Amino acid sequence: MKLIPTALPGCLVIEPTVFGDSRGFFYETWNAERFGEHGLPTQFVQSNVSSSAKGVLRGLHYQWPRPQGKLVSVLEGEVYDVAVDVRRGSPTFGRWASVVLSAENRKQFWIPEGFAHGFAVLSERALFNYLCTDVYVKEADAGIRWNDADIAVDWPISAPTLSAKDETAPFLGEIAEDRLPVYAP
Repeated sequence: MKLIPTALPGCLVIEPTVFGDSRGFFYETWNAERFGEHGLPTQFVQSNVSSSAKGVLRGLHYQWPRPQGKLVSVLEGEVYDVAVDVRRGSPTFGRWASVVLSAENRKQFWIPEGFAHGFAVLSERALFNYLCTDVYVKEADAGIRWNDADIAVDWPISAPTLSAKDETAPFLGEIAEDRLPVYAP
């Protein structure tokens, strides 16, 4: 596998080694030993799959005080995937990084604890896969408005289909400090 750093330290694009022939292909999506050698998680406790139509934007979501690291990928279709550093005191607080994930490019995105995450669907439909380092806890669920001008994510769609929760999420500057993760160098 190949690890590609992003503008946000800790957030990595992962390109798996793909083995293919006339029958199809094979690749590992996660291997505890290989991930551990690179300082990545060796244990995930929850796996999720979502299906979304073209133009849907999900996010920007994070969990606090029960943060989740997420290893995400696309099993079908294509998405524009985004991570935002929301850790108080971080030198990259409020900055974002993105990657196009697709079934064709087979890339994965590692988003550590303390980062918000979201994606916009570029294909007719996308089947999205999440491996999480902690279970979902409703009381820890939090979000930031997708179009927060202070973050200024360069989304490839201007009028996305949003959930009511995402449409009314607070801007980063409106969130109480105790509802944001803390940077620990």
